[in-house]
Amino acid sequence: MLIKWIRCVVVDRRGFDRAQRKWAGLLGEPGFLSQGGGWSRSRPDVVHLFGFWESRAFYDSFMARSHDRLAAAQAGTYKDLRVRLFEHCLDVKVGFRPEFTDADVVRIAHCRVREEREEHFRTVQEKVWNPAMAGSPGMLRGMLGAAPGPEFLILSMWDSEAEHGKYRAERVERLALRAQMEADVAAVDGDVVGVEASWTV
Repeated sequence: MLIKWIRCVVVDRRGFDRAQRKWAGLLGEPGFLSQGGGWSRSRPDVVHLFGFWESRAFYDSFMARSHDRLAAAQAGTYKDLRVRLFEHCLDVKVGFRPEFTDADVVRIAHCRVREEREEHFRTVQEKVWNPAMAGSPGMLRGMLGAAPGPEFLILSMWDSEAEHGKYRAERVERLALRAQMEADVAAVDGDVVGVEASWTV
């Protein structure tokens, strides 16, 4: 499964929102699974979107055929567009499904990992972070995506911002020490995204 992560700064909020609903045109595209996202909870002008495709081949075909027509409606409503592609490599909990309908917030962590520490990073995701996150009340599902670099996207879906906040307050610092995160990760950034139901495809 291919994950497309889009981040941009919105300059015309109403125009962007209206145009984002038109991405419902993705339905029926070969290999398309789902798309969703919303507004950053820390920066009100920033949007994060996540698209899920069966494979890179299906995604490349869509980009060559239909993408520009769908994207045209949003021209001029945003700036500073950043796009990253990741291949799914690990579920948090079991049986990750790219669904947004039951999620209130999506938490993302984008990690640039030191090359010599990639294997250790993958191992602690599976053995330390995953069990802790999977056992947290309110955590619905999540996944780890990988891209050359090496860089990783950790995406988790939560039924409320309050439950995610409790997990962060109670566990993250302790888990980061146990996972030797500073030794593995050269740079990390993240955000909490409020899911916009009308953008879900």
